[in-house]
Amino acid sequence: MPRTKRLVPTDLPMHIMSRSNNKQVIFNSDTDKLRYYSLLLNLKNENMVDILHYCIMDNHTHLLIMPNSQTKLGRFMKQVNLSYSKYFKTLNDYSGHLWQGRFKSNIIDTDSYLLQCGKYIELNPIRAGIVRFPQDYKFSSYNYYAAGTNDKLITASPTYLALAESTSRRRDNYINFLINKNEINTQRLVKQKFIGNNNFIQKLQGVYNIRCVPLKRGRPFKI
Repeated sequence: MPRTKRLVPTDLPMHIMSRSNNKQVIFNSDTDKLRYYSLLLNLKNENMVDILHYCIMDNHTHLLIMPNSQTKLGRFMKQVNLSYSKYFKTLNDYSGHLWQGRFKSNIIDTDSYLLQCGKYIELNPIRAGIVRFPQDYKFSSYNYYAAGTNDKLITASPTYLALAESTSRRRDNYINFLINKNEINTQRLVKQKFIGNNNFIQKLQGVYNIRCVPLKRGRPFKI
């Protein structure tokens, strides 16, 4: 079966997930995570990729990007993940597939779900039980937004900038937003191609002529 064509919109954010093969740990240390971070930083400009939020976990990564008409998303992810794969295999004398196939992606509704998706990404270390507080995890975008920490990887989210006029109030509002228990259901990010309200989903299904939730493979059920 041929692979589904990658949907890369213009000026609509995308949530990108890269998972390791068989859920194995592929970032064994801060040095490994810093290596992946450096690849993202060094390759994003030449591929015209703006990264709004990110988190590098032990066995997977999350990026929230804002593509434009010149963004080379497929090239960017191939360069980053292939380069890291070569680094990991050399360092660990490893053979075989490092990544679980192609990266996964969702198109996100800017108005109602952009900050929600960023929140989901930055709270990953807490859900995994790695840290108690998001500010204690070094390899995510949380401290850029909540504490003003310098992070050259990040292009500020337009929805974050709209939270308030003053920098301090904006940070406070963001922290309060993350404390709120409402967040995107994980299964939506795993199964759906479009994340937004019903009108947003219906519109993009028409534009791309593709279902939000793909049909299961196999023969139709017989009655």
